[in-house]
Formats: sequence, C-alpha cells, structure tokens
Amino acid sequence: MEDNKSNVFGCFVSCPATIYDENQTEQQKIAEQKLLDQICEDFRSYIWDDKGINIPLKKLHWKNYGNDLELALFQFYVNPIPYLLQHLKEIESYRKNEKAIGIPIIVNDENFFNKTEEGRYEFLKQSILQKMDLLTEVVKKRKLDTNMDLLKSDLEKVLQEFCIK
Repeated sequence: MEDNKSNVFGCFVSCPATIYDENQTEQQKIAEQKLLDQICEDFRSYIWDDKGINIPLKKLHWKNYGNDLELALFQFYVNPIPYLLQHLKEIESYRKNEKAIGIPIIVNDENFFNKTEEGRYEFLKQSILQKMDLLTEVVKKRKLDTNMDLLKSDLEKVLQEFCIK
C-alpha cells in the first residue's frame, strides 16, 4: 500500500454550495441539489477516478525535494459562491507547523465544464503548473529548502506523461 503521507501533492474538492431562493418549491430545491451533486461528482472523477489527475501527482514525494514542504494541497473550488470567490487568495500562507500550503483553483463552466474532456484535462494541467510559480515565490520568500526547479520539472514530466495516455 502506498504511503499517502509522503506525497508532496494532495487534492481537495469543495463542491458548490446550495443557495435557495425563498420562492422555490421543495421539488425545485431537490432538483437543484441533484444537479449540484452531479456536477460535483463529474468533477471529482477528473481528480480521483482511474483517469484522475491525482494519479500522476502521487508519484512525487516530498522527501525528494527538501524538508520544509511536505504537502502542497490543490484545493479545487467547484462553482464557488460569490462570497467565497471574493475571499479566496491565489495561494494561502505557508503553515510552518504542518509544513503545508493550500493552493486554491477555481473550477467553473467557463474554464472546465464547457470544455471537451481533453480541454478539461488541459485546464487541470495548466492550472496546476501555473500555481507552481506562486508556490515558488512562497518558497523563496520563506527561504524553504524545497528544490522548486526539480519539483516543477518532475511535475511537468508526470503530467505530460499522464495527459498523453
């Protein structure tokens, strides 16, 4: 069994919140909730199913890149409510005690759901790679011992191999 605690990257998915209109009937609320549940389930398959982006990420272990960063958590926010959207940072602060950092990625109709399957995987790949530049800035600013050049290079390789399949 693979040791998930050694993976330098992890994934988290936040599904859309349900905000009901006071004029909605109970049936409309149930239908809306089913739709939101399906949207979330569809997205999760791109992360954790057999063809999920989490598979290549598991190949990279923090011990190969230094000791100060043990987890970079990609936080996928699926159709976040406006309030949450306004308060999300491009990248969270480094948590020294956990040796971790959260990396929010917004997922919506425009950048993901309205695309082809190939376009969806390309969005995930490009979003992750773009966030690596922000992570590099944090690592430099905090003077962490993480070898970001090697980590980015290895990440690009595993994502490229994965997206070719």
